[in-house]
Amino acid sequence: MPVTLIAPFRIGQGWDSHRTEVGRALILGGVQIPSDFGLAGHSDADVLFHAVTDAVLGALSLGDIGMHFPDTAPEWKGAGSLQFLQHAIKLASDRGYQLVNVDSTIVLERPKLKDFRPAIRQGLAHATGLAAEQVSVKFKTAEKVGPVGEGRSCEAQAVVLLAAA
Repeated sequence: MPVTLIAPFRIGQGWDSHRTEVGRALILGGVQIPSDFGLAGHSDADVLFHAVTDAVLGALSLGDIGMHFPDTAPEWKGAGSLQFLQHAIKLASDRGYQLVNVDSTIVLERPKLKDFRPAIRQGLAHATGLAAEQVSVKFKTAEKVGPVGEGRSCEAQAVVLLAAA
């Protein structure tokens, strides 16, 4: 029978995508961004928090956000994604790990996000309990290609490093 050892480090990768929708708030990293559309979803559809949540869960081999917070469950309707991320971080802590750093990318054609980088970075740092220097938030467009490039969706990707506490 295999023996489970606490590895000194674990790496996780996360990805999320949501359709754009008029009449919803655009929330990225817990920050509401001025926009004429937001992201559709069962929760607040914060793709950045969702991607980081999936990265933490993946590093722990605990599945994905949908397994922990199914979009068919009425109790998560309109929920703030911060609680999903905090749940994943608590699971890491309960298993003897702490978050070391986050590297993330948001892919969105418009609005341009560069002026919101400090607020989004600080929002993600606060949500994860990390210093801003341990959090990277990058922005890309899809060069008008595919659903993101056509303005129909937004994506986020994240990689996290966990270390044994």
